[in-house]
Amino acid sequence: MIRRASILLLSLAAFVSAACQESGNLTLDEALRLGRERSHPLRASQARTEGALARADEARSALLPSLKVDASYRRLSDVPPFSVALPFPGFTPIVISPMIPDNYQLHASVQQPLFTGSRLTNLARAARLQAEASGQDTRNDESDLVLSVTNAYWALYQARELKGAAEENVSRLENFERDTKNLLDAGMATRNDLLRIQVQLQSGRLALIDAANDFQIAGMNLNTLIGRPVDAPVTPASQPDTSVREPAAPPSVERALGERPDVAAMQARVEASQASLDAARGSYFPQIVLSANYTYAKPNQRYLPALNQWKDTWDLGVLVQLDVWNWGATSSQTEQAGAALRANMEMLEQARQAASLDVQRSDLALRRSASRISVARLGVSQAEENVRIISEKYRAGLATSSELLDASVALLQAKTSYTGALAEEETARARLARALGTLH
Repeated sequence: MIRRASILLLSLAAFVSAACQESGNLTLDEALRLGRERSHPLRASQARTEGALARADEARSALLPSLKVDASYRRLSDVPPFSVALPFPGFTPIVISPMIPDNYQLHASVQQPLFTGSRLTNLARAARLQAEASGQDTRNDESDLVLSVTNAYWALYQARELKGAAEENVSRLENFERDTKNLLDAGMATRNDLLRIQVQLQSGRLALIDAANDFQIAGMNLNTLIGRPVDAPVTPASQPDTSVREPAAPPSVERALGERPDVAAMQARVEASQASLDAARGSYFPQIVLSANYTYAKPNQRYLPALNQWKDTWDLGVLVQLDVWNWGATSSQTEQAGAALRANMEMLEQARQAASLDVQRSDLALRRSASRISVARLGVSQAEENVRIISEKYRAGLATSSELLDASVALLQAKTSYTGALAEEETARARLARALGTLH
């Protein structure tokens, strides 16, 4: 019974989630999940990492024994057989090696490097480190995607709230227009007051159109990032955290340097460059390879005289090869590897400095946005109270239309500022997590 109830609840949750997505209501977590699943740049980055892993496996395979097998058939043209004529009359020449036109051969060869001056070992290590760097690049691309989707999501939230504030402003101005008409009929307002409010009302309606367009564009931007149809309806279902929090301790820059994928990728590339340099230096040493061969042929060339029979033979040997003179190719390769190592070391230091600046700048931005929320929230409360008081005074003929409109504009600006502060804090928190290397 409990199992059936659990299955029913899970099915209901899946149905509700699918229904919410179909209707366009998306939480931030759902948007991030869709972005990870459908992002074309992220898929391309993952494919590059898979290719780098395959190259690392290829480089490592050079250290292991290689087995090659081949088979061949050849039809030879007719030639006289190798024979010896005896110096006696009436004796038939003795055939030493007959003519065998059909030649078959099966050949297997095994080779195992014994000593390469650590060249193959370092090449495999360099390829493995390059694959590790590519994996860190993919992790970095995923963090960038998460940050982009987060920014787009809260931009959509901000656009929706601004659209709502614009709608409230239009509704409020329409009420002002009705009140002014009543006051005009009672002789307590002038036609100029009514025209001033009507002009402001038309401006508010135009602002509402702009806000609606901004909301639609923000939705299209988010849909593009998460792989949904561009014109699909989307509405943010998540709400920003409005709780008052104590300022956090300053983040650790050193910890960020150990967590950030871009720094880790450059560190791996520096180590890969060092391995490539060691591999280039390995070419100064002799290359020693153990080889073994097995041949099964008809006829087998090692059998004399040739026999039209299947015969097998084998051989085992050691090959030693040393480049005595190659016109400086080895030294040039070593210099290239050394230059690449120095360049990557400089880029690593640059990445560390950029990461340190990013962490501190993101932390300051988050602290500022948190302080801005408190001020903006207080500003909304004050503006709402001011509109309420001025509206009552205006209905009583104790306030002018200019004061009324100024209070309305101040309320719209306060709500705009408050919404922007909430969205800014959420994106600032995501940027700080990205700077610390913890945004996944």
